[in-house]
Amino acid sequence: MKENSKNELDYIRRYEAAGFTDQFQIVEDQLQNLTSKNKYDPRDVTILKEHRYEGMSNPSDMSLLYVIETMDGSKGTLLASYGANADNSIHSFMNLIPEDNVKDDFMLPPDTKG
Repeated sequence: MKENSKNELDYIRRYEAAGFTDQFQIVEDQLQNLTSKNKYDPRDVTILKEHRYEGMSNPSDMSLLYVIETMDGSKGTLLASYGANADNSIHSFMNLIPEDNVKDDFMLPPDTKG
């Protein structure tokens, strides 16, 4: 799914307003919550939604925004570059998440700012 009307930061703010306040990174082949420092294996993570973005001035400048929930109830986002400049550790981890844990059907409430 391509997202053209909003940029990544607009969506991150909207997800934060909806309760997805945790931020994550990949550390030693595990997903780590930046606040709690809890680490998760791929089977402990559910991808609720994925947004793809192309750069306005350079279509090869791409990114992915993952909307994530972990087995202990942490909810947040992970922003990853995509393409030639990608951090392969993020995409390698995401590819190991079991297919049953990839939903991509979470509906973000409408943007009330118009």
